[in-house]
Amino acid sequence: MKTGTILKSVGTTVTEEELRLINKYTRRELSSDEVYTFSVVLCDNDIDRDFERFTVESLFELEELFVGKTGIFDHDAKASNQTARIYSCKVEAVESKKTSTGDDYFRLVAKAYIPRSEKNEDIILSLDSGIIKEVSVGCAVKSNLCSICSNDIHSPSCTHRKGEKYAGTLCYSELVGVFDAYEFSFVAIPAQKNAGVTKSYLGGKEEYKNMDKILKALLEAESLTLDEIECKKLRFYITELEEKAKDGELYRKELIKSVLKTMSIAQPDLGVDTLKGILEKLSNAELSALKESYKRADTKTGFVQLKSENNAKTVEKTTDKNNQFTI
Repeated sequence: MKTGTILKSVGTTVTEEELRLINKYTRRELSSDEVYTFSVVLCDNDIDRDFERFTVESLFELEELFVGKTGIFDHDAKASNQTARIYSCKVEAVESKKTSTGDDYFRLVAKAYIPRSEKNEDIILSLDSGIIKEVSVGCAVKSNLCSICSNDIHSPSCTHRKGEKYAGTLCYSELVGVFDAYEFSFVAIPAQKNAGVTKSYLGGKEEYKNMDKILKALLEAESLTLDEIECKKLRFYITELEEKAKDGELYRKELIKSVLKTMSIAQPDLGVDTLKGILEKLSNAELSALKESYKRADTKTGFVQLKSENNAKTVEKTTDKNNQFTI
């Protein structure tokens, strides 16, 4: 899960080791009576509501990155909104539990603290009573890989859609290459079934536009602002189209040449320029259909399209030379 939940506490005693870790982030040494601690599942390796999941490797990357990160509400990143701070983080394997894909289940569990104060009494009460229990994390990953084709799911090379099935296999994406963690937030509805994650790719955005969204925006909007990643994606898409256009142009020339050759033999009364003008107005599909039509007619009638020079003597011996063609 990319979302998480607050875990129930067995006891409220803060150990000396926990105090040592907590006091790394304080300006003065706090006592156990001055802090409230809780454990929270930040995310796991199961598929979430957005049909995305972290790999186990990504969880271990987050394990180091989330230590020291702050806890806020609803991803509202302002200083006054800071409420808690993570002082410990660890990936746990949950025995006898599997993910929806049948893999061993792993989760990222963090320990966080909140200063005990009059201001925070309501928050602590909400945590203890289960009113506040879902969380969501903000992080950045390098790639969002498609489970079907292994390409980045937001790239032009991937044609699959998350949540759909292909040959009975569910399409989802794997978040790999975590390079930053920003914060965790208390939220009402997390993305993951057991926790909550607001994802960001290569720089903190919630989600980059895929090509369908970019093209739709270009068609519908008078102006459009794209970031660096989306510009690169659009340039890559245009380059691919240009290459395909070159291949298509070459294929069309060869197709016209092939059909023109056949038509020149079948209908010698029409000039080559006339036939070429007619063919250039046809689509590739129409040219292919015409080529297949001549091929079928050739098979049925035994029409000879080409006569090699090696058979020239045979041609000269025939009584009716007008029925033979040497190309």
